[in-house]
Order: sequence, then C-alpha cells, then structure tokens
Amino acid sequence: MAQHGIPDWYKFLKETQSDFIEAVEDLGKITKKAGPLSEKTVHLIQLGGAAAIRSEGSVHSHVRRASEAGASKDEIFHTLISLTSTIGFPNVAAALSWAQEELDKIS
Repeated sequence: MAQHGIPDWYKFLKETQSDFIEAVEDLGKITKKAGPLSEKTVHLIQLGGAAAIRSEGSVHSHVRRASEAGASKDEIFHTLISLTSTIGFPNVAAALSWAQEELDKIS
C-alpha cells in the first residue's frame, strides 16, 4: 500500500495509463457536481454501494473520503448498519471491519 492509502496498482496505472485514470477521475468529479448532494453525502452513498458489492478497497477509500469531507465515525457506521436489511448482516459486518481498519489509520 502506498502513501495516503493509494494502492500501488493505482499509482502504476496512473503512470502507465494516465489518459484512462484521468477520465475515471474526471467522471467522479463531474458526478459529484451533478446535483444538490453535499460531498460528504455523496461519499456516504458511495460507501454504501462499495459495501453492497463487497469491495474492500472502495470501502477503505470512501471511509477516508467521507471522513475528509466531514463525516463522523458515527455517520460512517450508521451508513453501513443501515444496509443490514438490504445486503445482510455478514456483508455489513465485513464492511464495518474494513471501515474500522481505515478509521484506525486516520485517527
């Protein structure tokens, strides 16, 4: 894992496939500006999506980003536990574990 939580594979792609990564990053920026939701809210929604597809890396990323946008630990955990009836307790438990790992790094 590279500095600031950016995985080495992402840094490699950024160096070798810069146009692709730039397009992906631009898409993220544009979608965040597409409506009235705050940056924090968007990251909490994306965190929920990451948990739903069991993407550990994305859970880490969106916990970090939501925190940087002002989300509290309670808001992050509430986002995840709110998914229990939708994605099931085992998936939520995994996401909570991944979230705690990231929160431990940034606190």
